[in-house]
Amino acid sequence: MALGKDYAGQDCSLARALEDVGERWTLLVLRDCFFGVRRFTDLQAHLDISRAVLTARLADLVAAGLLERREYRPGRHEYLLTEQGRALWPAVFALVQWGERFRAPNGPRRLFVHATCGATVDPTGACPGCGAHPGPEDLEIHPGPAASTRRDDAVSLVLRAPHRLLEPITPGAG
Repeated sequence: MALGKDYAGQDCSLARALEDVGERWTLLVLRDCFFGVRRFTDLQAHLDISRAVLTARLADLVAAGLLERREYRPGRHEYLLTEQGRALWPAVFALVQWGERFRAPNGPRRLFVHATCGATVDPTGACPGCGAHPGPEDLEIHPGPAASTRRDDAVSLVLRAPHRLLEPITPGAG
């Protein structure tokens, strides 16, 4: 018997949330959008995802109200996080931190730095420098001690330099 694709029988907020973000690749698409990746070709190259799967995931995220599809020149679109999408930052950050703690034996691959005071936020998202819990718009991403240099796609090369989250990166500029 095939595994169902929804949680219709569940009366649970987590189950309803998984309807929108529980498909394979979806959280990685959202992560890249937080990192500033907005264009289809850049998402596809950085994620090594098939065109058909990425098209489906982006359509689902737009339909769920997590991403907005915006034309940046005739016939070309980019994807931006909506308010609902940005509200997922604590969950995405928590999953990144869990992965860094339990699945990255050589240390963190990325560090999140509070842009206002320059301190690296702790695994709970708190800034030890000023006590704030900055949102993604107030964070910079920096390569960590275990940053990977194995990938050489244009997005990975751009992400090796520190930059502010949510600010667009356009390595493919096409």
